[in-house]
Amino acid sequence: MSTLVLFNKPFGVLSQFTSKDGFKTLADYIDRPGVYAAGRLDKDSEGLLVLTDDGALQHRIASPKHKMKKTYWAQVERIPDAEALDALRQGVRLKDGLTRPAKARLIDAPDVWERVPPIRERRSIPTAWLELTISEGKNRQVRRMSAAVGFPTLRLIRYAIGPWTIDDIPLGQWKEIQV
Repeated sequence: MSTLVLFNKPFGVLSQFTSKDGFKTLADYIDRPGVYAAGRLDKDSEGLLVLTDDGALQHRIASPKHKMKKTYWAQVERIPDAEALDALRQGVRLKDGLTRPAKARLIDAPDVWERVPPIRERRSIPTAWLELTISEGKNRQVRRMSAAVGFPTLRLIRYAIGPWTIDDIPLGQWKEIQV
């Protein structure tokens, strides 16, 4: 049996247990020895981070070759049109190659915590929320994909990795499960 820790990571926290730069880390939130992050979530992104004590499971979760689906909620600048959504669904050309097709749809603003600090908002430019599900993990992929189709990401929350979600996990909290 393996241990999984499902952590709802706040904005500004590193996906590691130590920092030479004084940033908040997992150690500021998780008092559970022997678990390590399965993948990473950028400091300026929020939401689900999975940690485990099982190296093989960690590899299955993090490795792009296993194509574990990851679902993100992205608040983007302006309202994406059908053309942009279709481009995301077909794969977007980035500097490091073509992404795999994503599931992409507009969603209502999710019922989530306030971000600290808040995103920059401009009165004359509306925002919208996208739900994107991808099966690879290029560096800052969702942000780069939304920008490539003309709708820069202002806020990014990872909602799910495979079957695990942030449902019922308050921001900055974690829960442990056995798999």
